[in-house]
Amino acid sequence: MIERFIRYIQTEKRYSQHTVNAYKRDLEQYAEYVLHVYDISNLLQVESQMIRSYMVYLKDGGVENRSINRKLSSLRSFYLFFLAKKEISVTPMAGIKSLKQPKELAKFIPEHDIEKISFENDASFVVRRNELVFELLYQTGIRQAELRSLRDVDVDANTMSIKIVGKRNKERMIPLGYDLIGKIESYKKIREEQFPLNDSVYLILDDKGKPATPKFIYNLIHKILSSVTTIEQKSPHVLRHTFATHLLNRGADIRGIQKLLGHSSLSSTQVYTHNTIDKLKDVYMKAHPFGDK
Repeated sequence: MIERFIRYIQTEKRYSQHTVNAYKRDLEQYAEYVLHVYDISNLLQVESQMIRSYMVYLKDGGVENRSINRKLSSLRSFYLFFLAKKEISVTPMAGIKSLKQPKELAKFIPEHDIEKISFENDASFVVRRNELVFELLYQTGIRQAELRSLRDVDVDANTMSIKIVGKRNKERMIPLGYDLIGKIESYKKIREEQFPLNDSVYLILDDKGKPATPKFIYNLIHKILSSVTTIEQKSPHVLRHTFATHLLNRGADIRGIQKLLGHSSLSSTQVYTHNTIDKLKDVYMKAHPFGDK
């Protein structure tokens, strides 16, 4: 049953391999629990109280609410699949609510730290590539997976935009500034000189001329951010948070930011509004007649 569901989300839903692996791990752990505790191998025979006991088991094992909720989400999708196939008449997830979890503010790099970032003034492939990776992530807010899948043909210098294929294969267009367009064109020339026989369609290549891996992009960004900030999280995703927060701080419309980020729900974008409270306080203090009293 797990394999049937996994094939479904791979071939029909077209989930990323990372997401597929996460679903598979969650379901296999769940299947192991119900087999061990209730001696049930057919997951369609599981009842709601068994799932509640599984939640207690996870909680007692020190699993955080956020992770438990993710596992519950996997189970909901699993049982809805078999409900749609009419192999069950009701899902045992009915009445199962997610656990409350504290809201975490999205971590971001302050503007004054971003301004400290600089790159050597030479024409080497590595330096220009590293600079472009940083600028694309910070100036567009794209995910690192979207950056890695970016192809040369996705960059349109005439319209000054890039085409991004995001989650669920949804496409969106993101505008680029003149400076970033220039950096892309300059990088491409240096890349062709560095790897004249390379036939990769991808824009970003590693030091050996191969398509960049997640680990390669992470290490690159981690090294850059380590030179300017002390925040614990120094990942490519922090630059996505930074992109959104800086736009909000400068008065950008939240629905516009939602489209740029590729969020299907506005609630996903609203997490960044919590980061702007200091900016709002500053506006109040400076603009309201009684703000400084």
